[in-house]
Amino acid sequence: MDGLKQRLVAQALAEGFSACRVTHPGAVPEIAERLERFVEAGRHGQMGWMAERMHWRGNPAALWPEARSVIMLAEAYTPQEDPLALLEARDRAAISVYARNRDYHDIVKKRLKRVGRWLLEQRPGEEIKVFVDTAPVMEKPLAAAAGLGWQGKHTNLLSRDLGNWFFLGAIFTTIELPPDAAARPSCGSCRACLDACPTEAFPAPFQLDARRCISYLTIEHDGPVDEDLRARMGNRIYGCDDCLAVCPWNKFAVQAREMRYAARPELLEPKLADLAELDDGAFRALFSGSPIKRIGRNRFIRNVLYAIGNSGDISLRAKAEALCADPDATVADAARWAVARLSNEGSEKSSGVVNGPAKA
Repeated sequence: MDGLKQRLVAQALAEGFSACRVTHPGAVPEIAERLERFVEAGRHGQMGWMAERMHWRGNPAALWPEARSVIMLAEAYTPQEDPLALLEARDRAAISVYARNRDYHDIVKKRLKRVGRWLLEQRPGEEIKVFVDTAPVMEKPLAAAAGLGWQGKHTNLLSRDLGNWFFLGAIFTTIELPPDAAARPSCGSCRACLDACPTEAFPAPFQLDARRCISYLTIEHDGPVDEDLRARMGNRIYGCDDCLAVCPWNKFAVQAREMRYAARPELLEPKLADLAELDDGAFRALFSGSPIKRIGRNRFIRNVLYAIGNSGDISLRAKAEALCADPDATVADAARWAVARLSNEGSEKSSGVVNGPAKA
């Protein structure tokens, strides 16, 4: 069986994965209590599916009782540019690195299925199930148990060999495979990720309050965002990479092998003025095949308007004014907020008051 595992790892790497490790479904008994505390504190925000499927999410063995092994795979999507540099360009939109091209769910899942089919050819009669954010699977704790890395103080997985720019995929199987040893946490006294968060979304190391996280606010949160948090979002219109980008372990980040993760030119540093003009059809066309399409035009334009309000660029005020009567109430609210911010900015400049940009 050790020979099968060695060949499995070789096959996974040949398919384009950056790393492959094995654990078993019962390797993370502590996650049920952690998840329960997280939900009881309300830190999951509007993500009701986390509460609805806690039994499965908190116990991987309950998801598929016949499974004997969990194969965890990592796929690098390391950016070629510094994602933090764009935060200074206030007339441009910052899109999270992972969402600047094709939807990784589709790419990783197809790769997982190819590895899974290979595995079944080696052991006819056995079974597999593959997951990429498509079921109540706690990928990060399972990946840590498998030795792919450890959950850092920002709660994301990071690795001595990969940094923290990588996606996770899982293959549950009825095949018994020898498990790997868990990785040893190596954050030490570093708190770069905690200090970098513009909205103070980490109540303590290794804890996240999603309700304050820009990734949650721009992607999962429906409706208006709290005004104090809007001002802290800067020009981030889809996701946030700050805590990932500042991690010192990224000096070991491996280059992404999949070209479909490289940023599309039109999504690398898009103009806020152009994005604000997108109607539903244009939005769908621009983000066809992108994970951004999932949030819909209205939520996306809401985020763009918050960025316009934070830009300090009064030339963008007309773009916001044009949306003040938008049929979507949340978009209209965001537009009025942006107009008020930029009107105040214009008043201060005309009076000779120098006011720096909002905190990014």
